[in-house]
Amino acid sequence: MTLTKTDRVAAAPERAAAPPPNRMRAWATRAPLLPALIFMIVVTQLPFVATLVISFFDWNALYPDDRTFAGFSNYGDVLSDPALRKSIWTTILLTVTVVLVSLLLGLLLALLLDRRFRGRAAVRTMLIAPFLLVPVAAALLWKHVLFNPEYGLFNGILHAIGGDGAAQPDWISEMPLMAVEASLIWQWTPFMMLILLAGLQSRDSQLIEAARMDGASDWQVFVHITLPHLRRYLELGVLLGSIYIVQNFDAVFTITSGGLGTANLPYTIYQTFYQAHENGLASAAGVIVVIGSIILATFALRVVSSLFREEVSR
Repeated sequence: MTLTKTDRVAAAPERAAAPPPNRMRAWATRAPLLPALIFMIVVTQLPFVATLVISFFDWNALYPDDRTFAGFSNYGDVLSDPALRKSIWTTILLTVTVVLVSLLLGLLLALLLDRRFRGRAAVRTMLIAPFLLVPVAAALLWKHVLFNPEYGLFNGILHAIGGDGAAQPDWISEMPLMAVEASLIWQWTPFMMLILLAGLQSRDSQLIEAARMDGASDWQVFVHITLPHLRRYLELGVLLGSIYIVQNFDAVFTITSGGLGTANLPYTIYQTFYQAHENGLASAAGVIVVIGSIILATFALRVVSSLFREEVSR
């Protein structure tokens, strides 16, 4: 039977109203993920919204009824208060030092593990072990086993080398920020090593063999082939490391308790909230940390997506 033009026009909305099968298939694929998405929103986004609302109030927990709307004054106090500004600078210094040093050491270890030698699997396992430790346990290890001026390993080595006249420094008191940085570098170097080792093992072996046949030295292969190939992996290590180190609280709290100029922004937020009971001011500082982490995470996700695109295009 042949449909007239009027019949075809009348039937067109019915066809348009029916969802395409690809869309139905996409919704069927995403449906099992909806409970996890709802749970993530409830656990992460609702507390952040509550923190954002509290940050606009002048609210001290000791005087719960004396609560007034403060607008953006809490954010102004965060940026103008000398202690908070110093904690921001300490956070930046701590993050830059830990990320750069651990990235350099991770690159050296990745280059070592990229070579074949007997016992490589055992060495790799031992090098990964610091990253698997609980952060508080790692900080306690450095504080009591290594840094302790009376029975610590470092002073024991100095005593064995120099005898009774050897200096026995109090590492945490004399170089507090460096003590925190050393603990974090020891724990995060394996993380950088794993990322860069994955990048080294994804190199084009034929390209390296061709360069060696043309007379390129190991240094020339590293500078002109390996290092450009690792650029994305280096960027990923810097971004992910920065996200985690900016939010680090365990090492500062365990080793120095935020004293001697080592209080970073997360520890200062802890002091403001739990000791000074300034809920609004602590919430404003927390929002600043979250915004900075989101910015870093956005760049990290772009780097990860570019890595996936490069792998797919090969």
